[in-house]
Amino acid sequence: MTGSGELHVPENRAVVFQDTRLLPWARGFDNVILGLDAPSARARGEAALAEVGLAGRERAWPVELSGGEQQRVALARSLVRDPELVLADEPFGALDALTRMRMHDLLRELCARHRPAVLLVTHDVDEAIALADRVLVLEGGRIAEEQRIDLPAPRPLRDPRFLAYRESLLAALGVAPAADSTEDTDSSSELEGSAP
Repeated sequence: MTGSGELHVPENRAVVFQDTRLLPWARGFDNVILGLDAPSARARGEAALAEVGLAGRERAWPVELSGGEQQRVALARSLVRDPELVLADEPFGALDALTRMRMHDLLRELCARHRPAVLLVTHDVDEAIALADRVLVLEGGRIAEEQRIDLPAPRPLRDPRFLAYRESLLAALGVAPAADSTEDTDSSSELEGSAP
């Protein structure tokens, strides 16, 4: 209820962690359907793995999967239950930059298809702007800043509106903007071509 201080959390929710939390003794498919007690578990598990691009990898052990593939299994595990809410605690933090951008695209596609609400925790301002409709900056456990991100996807890093959001959020975090925010660092310009 707006303004009441109460928060409704749906019972049907899932969590995606930075560490994939895959059981090393269970194959990818078994990790996806873990705890799913339904006659349709097999079909739903296979469909979820196919959705994240891992059809044919159902029998792979976690150790046989790359970091990005392991995170795809974790995403499949969260979505196989058709959650109303996905709690994502830095799910892409341990991935390399290119894999991270691909995972951003995948997350957007999956959210468009399944329509869960997603609460994404990240320390990456660019990731927050690229993925979120609303960004909250927390300070001392309280909301210190709120920004509604009014940009259509995909959101290129060099879009002036993206850069304005970045500058505003960095200022809220106490990070001084560069002397000329239109001159980006080499790392950002390298990634820009593949940005979602």
